[in-house]
Amino acid sequence: MFVDERIVTLFKRNAHHTLTYWSVFFSFGLCIAFLGPTILDLQCQTNSTLSQITWVFFAQQFCLLIGSSIGGVFKRTLFSALSALFVSALIISIIFAIIPWCNNVLVLAIAMAVSGLAMGIIDTIANIQLVTIYQKDSAVFLQALHFFIGFGALVSPLIADPFLSEFGCGNHTGNETEMMHHFRNMLRNSPIVEHNINQSSAVHGQEDSTVQYAFWIMALINLPVPLAVLFLMYREQLIPCCPNGTPRLLDKDELAMENQQGQDAAEPTGHEAGGHGDIFSCCQNDNLRGLPVSFFMIHILGGLVLFMTDGIVGAYAGFVYTYAVSPPMSLPTHSAGYLASIFWAAITVGRLLSIPLSYRFQPVRLLMFNLAGAIVTVLMLLIFYTSSAFLYAGTCLCGLFLSSIFPCMLAYTEDILDYQGCATSVLVTSAGMGEMVMQVLVGQIIQTKGSYSFLLCGVVIACIGFIVFFGLLLFHRQHRNYLTGTQKKSAMVEESTSEQNGSAKPEQREEKASS
Repeated sequence: MFVDERIVTLFKRNAHHTLTYWSVFFSFGLCIAFLGPTILDLQCQTNSTLSQITWVFFAQQFCLLIGSSIGGVFKRTLFSALSALFVSALIISIIFAIIPWCNNVLVLAIAMAVSGLAMGIIDTIANIQLVTIYQKDSAVFLQALHFFIGFGALVSPLIADPFLSEFGCGNHTGNETEMMHHFRNMLRNSPIVEHNINQSSAVHGQEDSTVQYAFWIMALINLPVPLAVLFLMYREQLIPCCPNGTPRLLDKDELAMENQQGQDAAEPTGHEAGGHGDIFSCCQNDNLRGLPVSFFMIHILGGLVLFMTDGIVGAYAGFVYTYAVSPPMSLPTHSAGYLASIFWAAITVGRLLSIPLSYRFQPVRLLMFNLAGAIVTVLMLLIFYTSSAFLYAGTCLCGLFLSSIFPCMLAYTEDILDYQGCATSVLVTSAGMGEMVMQVLVGQIIQTKGSYSFLLCGVVIACIGFIVFFGLLLFHRQHRNYLTGTQKKSAMVEESTSEQNGSAKPEQREEKASS
């Protein structure tokens, strides 16, 4: 069979949980990609300048990072995890429903920040729950989880496009219109339908915006997600107001099997770091004392790899349009606008292809292949910097290689740490920080050094990530030796204890015989 029967059995046993987490991430992808195409209409709605409206998106990304950092707090029980998912998904629908009434840029920034906080919590909890359920078999399901982000990012622009204004507010000069056209493409994190802006027209009549319908449709599409989480809570008998009925016999058997798996997974192997949690609780955990340096370095180096690779994803999606329309490439704006679409489509396809590959190959091999492929691709783009055809091909390859690095790294580090550390929270937070920081850093370098530095930054960042990954491999070997030594010591202690107990029994018999 193409998929192991044991994997299929695991999925069937946890299908309801898995499908719910996947649907939450589909909604996450919709929300991430939906805001970029509407920047012109949001600027008109809030009567703000370009610099002011961009802070709205920064507020969302920054709070998404905060939400990812604190999301592990809610993993302690299934009730708290599902409750946080339900509230977060419901908040997203409410925020998108009230966005059309946010006529002030500060109010809009607060709304986006709240939605970003909810998305960050969803990001961490969904990853942690899937890793907790499947543990050593989680790689396949994590690949599928992150595929749904890309799938949602592909669908969302189709919802927004019919309601977008063609010429914005109609009160921009030619230079301002060109800037808005650039930022419209730069900030879109998903495939779009290109809207040409005629720079030769000095003034356009102001259009009646209908973008509010797009946000309301988005709220309705997202509404089944919290309902699905609520239904899962009801089925798991976690809703206090609902009476606890007697589960079916099959449910009892499955529950017993899951509890047994949970007990087996909870048995400590050496030192235990308290399981998956938020970064702050991990740092304060008393069980961290006495752990080897390799334990902490695996967290740090794994986070640094994703800091670099997710930073490349954010920077490439944000500035490939700027690079394409600038000399020496100088592509037409209409053609350059499709590069971001190609990039995100490649990421989506790459995550889909990684699902069977993660079953066939170990995560460490996929990581090495993808990192090397990303370096070679960006380096070739740098060499053939005047070839527009290779820019499109390289963009596609870059998206394919970068697509599965995050889920592979998550599965790899959790496997190294035997699912006892805080790798999920650390990696999610590091990836978010990398995407936010690298966008700002690369943007500043492009502004001061020129568009050619865009690809040079990509090569440097990718090489640093690859070097850090080799450091991770070294500390993996060191940590494995530590675990082997700990297990040997435990075995020797158990053997000596059994020998002492065995020698004590004849002495007791002699004393009884003499008495």
